Amino acid sequence: MNIKNVYILEDRGILFINGSDAKEFLQNLITNDINKVNNTNSCFASLLTPQGKFLFDFLIIQHKNGYFIDCEKKQIEELFRQLNLYKLRSKIEITNLSNEFVIAAFSYEKFMSFKEAKDTPGSTFKYMEDPILLDPRHKKLGGRLIINLEKLYLSLKKIDLKSVEPEEYYNYSFNLGIPQKNMDKLRNKLFGIECNFGELNGIDFKKGCYVGQENTSRIKIKNKLSKRLLPVKIIEGSISEGDSILDEDLNIGKILIDKYYPFAIIKFTSDKFNFNSIYKVNNSKIKIVKPEWINKI
Repeated sequence: MNIKNVYILEDRGILFINGSDAKEFLQNLITNDINKVNNTNSCFASLLTPQGKFLFDFLIIQHKNGYFIDCEKKQIEELFRQLNLYKLRSKIEITNLSNEFVIAAFSYEKFMSFKEAKDTPGSTFKYMEDPILLDPRHKKLGGRLIINLEKLYLSLKKIDLKSVEPEEYYNYSFNLGIPQKNMDKLRNKLFGIECNFGELNGIDFKKGCYVGQENTSRIKIKNKLSKRLLPVKIIEGSISEGDSILDEDLNIGKILIDKYYPFAIIKFTSDKFNFNSIYKVNNSKIKIVKPEWINKI
């Protein structure tokens, strides 16, 4: 990413959760530890089913007396409804601010040029009154500014950033092996731990109970992780959601996200699996890509 470029992520949405029970409410639900979130640190987390299957992923940033939830916009209404189902008697308010606030992403190098910056994923500081953070998933995803739309372009001018099309940012994220688009296609189809959220700083294996914790911990403790969500490079032809991935006659995975930035769930423990191999998807050919930040495969 160019140090002068900024990517306005209009396909991201923002919820704001506040109230006297907001911290406890989130702590009982999410895969990460809300105690990590403060004025100088933000986190990546997810919401799972009671069985540990993926529902939503998001970033959590402290703001004033509550928390911003930075989530893919096409999922924001469903996440809003899901959180309200858990609300019960909790003294919290959940507000959809997606029409008022926007996410502006920029390079790691630009983030580190701020005097307040720290070279730690999740590192957060205020620009005026708006949070800037180093992406807690991976620092190479760069910085994020969460700001009111009315102040956006004046602030970008002051910090010397030029808006360009966000496809460059999403291509960069895909090449890192980090999915951010069409995450709704993963819902209920794989365990959260199979989405590599442990490696992306999205699961705290030491925290207490949360929704889906039992199966997540069991897979981790018993070393039963046999499948992972991995990026797919199309060599020839085209692919569709739900297509099986074959090594000769052996099924080693399935395409889950097919458009633009494809990802598949892969049985990487198969004896025949090899990242150097070319695999068949119907009449098409693909390669499975290993992200550099995954050590054990």
